[in-house]
Amino acid sequence: MKTILIPTDFSENAMHAIDYALQLYKCEQTVFYFVHAYADEVYGFLKNSADTSISERTTNIEIRVKELLNDLISTKEEKVHNPKHTYKAIASFESLVDAVNDTVNLFNIDLIIMGTKGKTANKSITFGSHTVQVFKYVKCPVLAIPETYTYQHPKKILFPTDYNLPYKRRELKLLDTLCQEFKSDVHCLHISDFEDLSMRQIDNKKFLEDALPNAYLSFEQTAVQNRVTAIMNTIDEKAIDLLVMTNSRHSFLEDMLYRSTIDEIGLKIHLPFLVLQNLSR
Repeated sequence: MKTILIPTDFSENAMHAIDYALQLYKCEQTVFYFVHAYADEVYGFLKNSADTSISERTTNIEIRVKELLNDLISTKEEKVHNPKHTYKAIASFESLVDAVNDTVNLFNIDLIIMGTKGKTANKSITFGSHTVQVFKYVKCPVLAIPETYTYQHPKKILFPTDYNLPYKRRELKLLDTLCQEFKSDVHCLHISDFEDLSMRQIDNKKFLEDALPNAYLSFEQTAVQNRVTAIMNTIDEKAIDLLVMTNSRHSFLEDMLYRSTIDEIGLKIHLPFLVLQNLSR
């Protein structure tokens, strides 16, 4: 049984991510945890009001959030009745990152699925600040869904990699399960000026092949040039449905995440983006 965590602020983007998740795991026994973190709502309001105590404000917001979460579950149970799916609601008086981390650890979450932007995100950017924070600080795979993306089976997957670091077997198992369900092609893109691999890279590549037995794997190599350009060109050329990258120490993705936002570096993707967290747990 899969355990999926979906943070929600009840925005259209969050609802879109929920709909994507229900489609993606349509045929699998899955428990979905809908999580809303409301600490910012409490403290943000108190900055502008001296009339309400923090305990009263917290209680009022908690009641409202629980009602919204229960309404959300009722709506999904009625409109998308699926006996394979179970829904759980969590209202958390924490920051988003803390709430997500706590839920991941408590329920052994397999995957986080979330929208790329929330209610207040700038429409001109690809990823909102909350999404980037989850990418950076939550040690669990994260699948971000753009608000304009229309669901398609992830049959063509792009996996840029330099083969320099060993992979996490559990996270590759997550990817392999998707490949088994959708009979997916996985295009492994090695962005490097050197065609020959080191012994370590060869071992990691072999591990990748062994850990993805249900994927139709292909391997390509391209010069470094501009990594973003190489990724975007491949997405267009291969009609990619899902981009997968690994967040590891000193990786290309880590470099992107720790420079304000991804958008400043130009990675403007408009398809689902799965981030595997190859970090110490």
